Amino acid sequence: MNDLWIETGWLSLNHVGETLCGDKVEVFGGGDEDLTLVLADGLGSGVKANILSTLTSKILCTMISGGIPLEDCVATIASTLPVCSVRQVAYSTFTILQIKNNETAHIIQFDNPATIVLRKGEVFNYPRTTRVIAGKTIWESVFPIEVDDLFIAMSDGAEWAGVGMTMNFGWTRDSIADYVMANYLPENSAKSTASLVIDECDRLYGGRPGDDTTIAVARVRNRHTVNLIVGPPENREDDEKVMNLFFGKNGTKIVCGGTTSNVVSRYLHQPIIAELSYPDPEVPPISRIKGVDLTTEGVITLAKVLKYAEDFNDQAKLAHIWITQKDGASLIARELFENATDVNFYVGRAINPAHQNPNLPINFAIKQQIVTNLAECLEKMGKHIRLSYF
Repeated sequence: MNDLWIETGWLSLNHVGETLCGDKVEVFGGGDEDLTLVLADGLGSGVKANILSTLTSKILCTMISGGIPLEDCVATIASTLPVCSVRQVAYSTFTILQIKNNETAHIIQFDNPATIVLRKGEVFNYPRTTRVIAGKTIWESVFPIEVDDLFIAMSDGAEWAGVGMTMNFGWTRDSIADYVMANYLPENSAKSTASLVIDECDRLYGGRPGDDTTIAVARVRNRHTVNLIVGPPENREDDEKVMNLFFGKNGTKIVCGGTTSNVVSRYLHQPIIAELSYPDPEVPPISRIKGVDLTTEGVITLAKVLKYAEDFNDQAKLAHIWITQKDGASLIARELFENATDVNFYVGRAINPAHQNPNLPINFAIKQQIVTNLAECLEKMGKHIRLSYF
């Protein structure tokens, strides 16, 4: 199962009126390495809850990923958390998800809603046992994973969504599971699934969450490589060498830029067929070259992709645009954010004469900065990135 990839994504809503979230997610590993994900929910809300959840998530993630026995981890939490002066308790609930060797899932849960697992788009009723550690009843589960397994951990704010407002008794775990199943697409990223659920929580709360709410998702998937080339090589005699390298790689092929497209067209002996539609008036239209999966304009399009990437790493408020639109930036965003696990950038250093117009302040430095920033955003999403310059 070495070709499997573990993808994670999470989003939170703060209790209305609070600037800090009382929930915290900590992740170690993932991708093609062992994953440890901890979602902690501190008592109450605001600063105290934030401190409790931060300490809990960081301590548990560090100790569990380091192979420390669970009993020692829980005992450390019990002795480390500061005691609330009002309620005289040191309290933080938690969910721990470990995936080891791309083979086995280990879920450890204390007082958070039970993690939802979808297998082939349907709820998987995984085995659970209980034991008491340091006075706390802990639920444990161990089972083999399969490709496309989806793990959805949540704080109890998700189940409280809509209480006394849109629902009498809140959004139950079973209702959340039904909602995820109804909207399930195997290609949806972990972050997109988290966004889907958190947006519904926000709607049920009427935009005024009565509790901190966090959704953390892990997705088991096959690896998929995307190769993106922007700009021709600095020396024209290197064109064929770079094209051989680019087309010699497995995976999706994306070509960005008019000059680059001409180089590709000559190499493949295929014409460039321009599209005339403008799904987004801010993004130049795409073209088609047989043998290339996606052909777009260069810097303007990539700048829009970067904008989407920065937003996606924050609260994903713009995701509804690129998930549905057919313009070049949206198509690249879907391929990079949703489909890719590995991204190879091929960046040409040639100076485009069209960019020397003083009224069009685009140069290689700007193109390089856009690609560098985009690569950094993709790394934050958990992608494996390789940058090559020519």
